[in-house]
This record gives sequence, structure tokens and C-alpha cells, in this order.
Amino acid sequence: MFESPPVWMWLVGFALVLGPLVTLHELGHYLVGRIFGIKADAFSIGFGKEIAGWTDKRGTRWKLSMLPLGGYVQFKGDMNPSSMPDGEALEDVSAQDREGVFHFKPVWQRALVVLAGPMMNLLIALAIFAAFFMLFGKPVTIDPTETNVVGKFAEQSAARDGGLEIGDRIISIDGEPVAEFKDIIDRVIIYPGRTVGVGVERDGQKLVVPVTLSDSVEKDQFGNESRVGRLGVFSQSQEYVSVGPVEAMYLSVDHSVGLVRMMVTGLGQIFTGDRSVRELGGPIKIAKFSGEQLSLGALPFANFVALISINLAFINLLPIPALDGGHLVFYAAEAVRRKPIGPRGQEMAFRAGMALVLMLMLFVTANDIISLPIFGG
Repeated sequence: MFESPPVWMWLVGFALVLGPLVTLHELGHYLVGRIFGIKADAFSIGFGKEIAGWTDKRGTRWKLSMLPLGGYVQFKGDMNPSSMPDGEALEDVSAQDREGVFHFKPVWQRALVVLAGPMMNLLIALAIFAAFFMLFGKPVTIDPTETNVVGKFAEQSAARDGGLEIGDRIISIDGEPVAEFKDIIDRVIIYPGRTVGVGVERDGQKLVVPVTLSDSVEKDQFGNESRVGRLGVFSQSQEYVSVGPVEAMYLSVDHSVGLVRMMVTGLGQIFTGDRSVRELGGPIKIAKFSGEQLSLGALPFANFVALISINLAFINLLPIPALDGGHLVFYAAEAVRRKPIGPRGQEMAFRAGMALVLMLMLFVTANDIISLPIFGG
């Protein structure tokens, strides 16, 4: 087991992860806004007081701000960094002066500008995963016909305890088809302790065997714990085969979709009480993991950057006012109603959304602090 890297490496890793990802996220908003002729008043990395900055020839203030937990593009007509419209100022804008004002653009253009940030994060993750598949290839069973056949059991195996046998071909889990061994992992890892129906082919017959997945708390080399479900089976020997760019991108998309599904499932389990809220992480935990992955080298760190990038895209698309997903909900309502939500309604929603985001940030930060080794975490 490795020792956790020093705190300075946490800080360096955190800056190397969030700095580029936040910048590129906001750059997505900015570039699509430029395409539609929207003027940006400010482009900030971080929130709060400006530390350094400059103003370009278009009048955009590019700045680095004191609180490095995000960033924003403030377009012309925005009241604040959350892109809440400045209702009073917009009422006095003449038809001639509406050029370049974000909130006077068609709703589809505003939606694309908002969507561009999370999509930039998603594209970053896809590019990194595709590069990994091109570099290392994809894992395949040496005999493709044996990919989902039970080759052997783990020392402690829920599958063996449930009645599976060597040579069984796993064809489904809880009715979801299994085409390759990777599908087995995807179907069980997020459901510790759950009883699932494992569909198998045995001696020409199809059976459904109820198996209670193991509820395992596993540690990585730094002592970080994760609660996972295991079936306890191994397939036949595997090898890696090279893939071209098209297949690499397909595999990258498939891998990313699987990660998003796990995020949605994990979040749902926290809400239902199947998982502890202690599993939620905030900026301190991200800094800790960033430093740990950085200490392992460039490739593990790049993989971690891709994971965080997908998380940023997912979180920003949640339908919470003040996040990108909240703006998209307002624009969807505007498209249906043929008129925007009233200023009063928007203001109340944004205030509630901002309060929710701040409370969540405080909660996960407190959660992070409690989990630190000095507090016995």
C-alpha cells in the first residue's frame, strides 16, 4: 500500500485537474456565444475578488479570481455570474442596443450556448478514453465464444454460493442481456448486497439462478474505500487487441455511457438510503484523489481527469436553477409557453437553486474534512 502523497501534491493535482476543465467548460460557452454574436463582458476562472486580468479589444474582461472552485462567462445583459437576466436593465434597452445581448437571442441559441459547457467536458472525456483504447487496445477473451462463460470462481464467490457452476454461460442479469464479460461487471458492481436473477445456459438448458451479490468494501493502494457488488466469477484468459480511431471512439462512448449510468444509480441509492452520504465527495476529496493519481504517473492522472470531466458535465446538467441544467429547463419551458418565465419566478428559482448548491457544497466539504485521516476517516 502506498502512502498518501504530500498536501502540496494535492494542491498541484487539484489545479491541474480543475483549472483546465473549468477553463475549457467556460470556453465552450464563450465560443458558441461568439458564433451567435453574443458579447461577453467577463470570462473568469474562479469566483470572488479578481487577482489578475486584462481586457481584450472586444471589451471582455479575462480574469483569475480568488475562489478557485469554478468559473463563469458573464454575457451582456446578465445580472450576475449565474446568467440571471438583469430585468430592470433589459427593460430600458432599445432595439438598436439589443445586438449582442444574450437574453434577446432566440431561445434555441441560448440553449446551445448553455449546453456547450457540459458538452465540452464530455468531449474531453471521450477524447481521453478514445486515446486510451487506441494506445492499449480493447480487452477480449482469447476464445470469443467463451467471453461470458464462467471459467473459475473467486475464493469467496456469491455465484458459487448461489448455485452457478464452472462452464455456465451467463446470458442475462435481472433480465438485462449479457453479451461479454464486461457486461457482467457493469450489471453488478453498483449493486452490493442485492439479489439478482442470473440467467445462464447449462447443458443446453436456460436457467435463472437467484444470487445475492457480495457486499464488499474494497481499498485501493492509498487506503480509499469503495463499496461494490461482486459476483465472484472469472472468464477465460483475455488479451488486448488494437483498434482504429472509429472503434476507439465507439468504445469511448460506450464506456462513458456506462459511467453515467453508474453515477445516476449511485445518486439514486444515496437518496433512497441504500448508500451512505459519506460516499459523496467535494473539493477536498477531489484534491486528495488528484494528488494520489498524479503521484502514480501521467496515464492514471489522465484517466482521473476524464472521470472528473464526465462528473462536471453530469452535475452541470442537473435541473437545478443556477446550474446549466436549470437554465435549460427554463428555456424548455419558454419554448413550450412561447414566452419566458417571469422575472420574479426566475429570481426566486435562481435564489433557491443557489442556496441548494451552497448547502450541498458546505455539506460535501464537511464530509471531506471528516473523512481525512486526522479525524479517523
